[in-house]
Formats: sequence, structure tokens, C-alpha cells
Amino acid sequence: MQLSEWLGKYSPGSRKRLFQPFRAFGRWLEKKKVICNPWSDIDIPRVPVPLLKAPSPENVKELFAYLDNNYPPDLSLRNKAIIAVFIESGLRLFELSAIKPEDIDWSERTIRVWGKGQKEGKAPFGETSEALLKQWLSVHKTNGNIWGIDRAGIQSMLKRLHQATHITCNPHSFRRAFASILLKSGTDSLDIKRLGRWQNLEMVDRYTKSVQFEDSLKFYKAPLS
Repeated sequence: MQLSEWLGKYSPGSRKRLFQPFRAFGRWLEKKKVICNPWSDIDIPRVPVPLLKAPSPENVKELFAYLDNNYPPDLSLRNKAIIAVFIESGLRLFELSAIKPEDIDWSERTIRVWGKGQKEGKAPFGETSEALLKQWLSVHKTNGNIWGIDRAGIQSMLKRLHQATHITCNPHSFRRAFASILLKSGTDSLDIKRLGRWQNLEMVDRYTKSVQFEDSLKFYKAPLS
């Protein structure tokens, strides 16, 4: 049986994993001048890239409603503030978990962050985050970060929320939501790159895969009109 025919019996992901040792062995045979690589004409099986979900503003309202109905008022307030800041700022988990009171510029509505490579930067936030943050900080005495829980605590809270509501809610999904919502609102990709502190536009494209043609069509202006 030909290798390609045998691989065809498996799923794309399994085909790729099974093909890798054959590819390596064939290259070794050729390098050692035993025989030419017998599988050089077989293309590497492609694995479909899943469309990663990003929570919508409607999903956020559902999450907030669940928190209000199922958590004590103080914890509901804290968790809503965390979610709002995640989505409105595009912060990574380690950045959000390290926010201190002095990092917040209320007049500019920005948060000072130390991103990848310990580079200092700023992240924006909106009115929803501002209102929730001010409410939370008025009832919570900070000791370290503003949340009272660490990175693992934030992850656990979001995991429990996902299990209870079946709504995708994790740091990466919120960062995708940040980029996708901005793109759907007509924000230029280059501005999204700067606001989210991505290194290049390819990363912005990766985080906005859920944005469809119809979403962008709303902002189309005919060149000759």
C-alpha cells in the first residue's frame, strides 16, 4: 500500500503526526546517500485551523447577569471589572494581574503595563471599565495588585464562569474580542496593533479571524463615490 493511501485513512491531524517520522527518515536516507527520499513527492498534510471564538458584547452582558445573580456583590463587582478591563484594554493575563493603583491614569483612561520583554507601555480602557474599577477600588483595600487575587485565581474564576455559562471566557478569548470588536467598529488594523501592543499586523489578523466580510462591508466606501 502506498504511504499516501495509508495516511488517507486518518484525520488531518493524525496524518500530519504520522507523516513526520517518515519525512525525517526519508531525509536521513537521502543525506546518507542510501537512496533518494522515497516520500519527497508527498505534500505535508495540512491541518485545518479552527476558528477561535471571541465573546461578543452580548455575551459579556450575559456573564455580568450571571455574576450578579450568583455571586456575592463584592465578588460580582470584582469579576465584572476584570472582564471589562480584559475586553476594553486587550491586556494579557500577566499584565492585568499586575495592575496597581498607581498604574491607572484616570484622566487619560489608560493603564501603564509592562509587556513582553519588560517593555513599558499603555493600554486603554473605556467608560464601563472606569465605572467598575472605581466602584471596586472604593470597597477594596489594595495590597499588591488591585484585584486581591493572583494570576491563577483569575484563571480559576474564568474557568468556573465558562463551565457555568458555556460562554467562552478566558484571557486569550478576551484579547481576541478586544481586537475583533474594534475591527468591526471600523478601527484601522494599524491602530489596533498599537492599542493592543502587537509586534506586527499578522498578529492582529490572527486575533481577528472571526471578523467576516459582512462586518467589514459596513465600512466600505466606493472609491469613485
